[in-house]
Amino acid sequence: MNILVVEDDPHMAQLLVQGLREESHEVDIARDGHAALALSDQNSFDVILLDVMLPGLDGIEVARRLRLREKNVPVLMLTARDALSDVVKGLDSGADDYLTKPFSFAELLARVRALGRRSISKPRNVLEVDGLVLDVSTFRAFLNGREIFLSMTEFRLLELLARNPGCVVPRQTIQDALWGHRREIEENTIDAFVHLLRKKIESNPASRLIHTHRGIGYSLGSHS
Repeated sequence: MNILVVEDDPHMAQLLVQGLREESHEVDIARDGHAALALSDQNSFDVILLDVMLPGLDGIEVARRLRLREKNVPVLMLTARDALSDVVKGLDSGADDYLTKPFSFAELLARVRALGRRSISKPRNVLEVDGLVLDVSTFRAFLNGREIFLSMTEFRLLELLARNPGCVVPRQTIQDALWGHRREIEENTIDAFVHLLRKKIESNPASRLIHTHRGIGYSLGSHS
């Protein structure tokens, strides 16, 4: 895979680049946010590893600008903060996954592989649930005729729920479908993505579409 590492710490950057190249990946490096955006315009990357704490533009702003430029490359955000509010802020900016420092390199590689496996060659299909329309061929989502903009991971989670309308989808099923059954994810990851989706598709509690089944999972539909 062709990977962009965005990291200002020279030691960390060297470790990441060396390790990824030893796994036969092509790796470019950017030391700050502006350089990352410039490289993303010049090259096609399969995955971007994006540190949050960067000089100039931080990782949150870089992810946001990537999505505004309609770049759908998967972004793995590297952060020293694991509070749910910080996680939500990172994912809301457009990141697809996050990894809390310090982390093992084996875990990093597993997440990179999972992001790299995400296919964009699905056959055309349209899912409709209570005014919510998902076109899985173009990854576009609409609510009552108005387009809503989702990250790739947000879309895939919503698609999984929409393929099972009114049914409870277990948390483990969600994890396996989005991140693979061989890896563990951060404890708050699924909750953070559900929180983000609710902000985008639910105007108030009375219009709730995503329902929490505590200790089990989630379901989609106004009558779930």
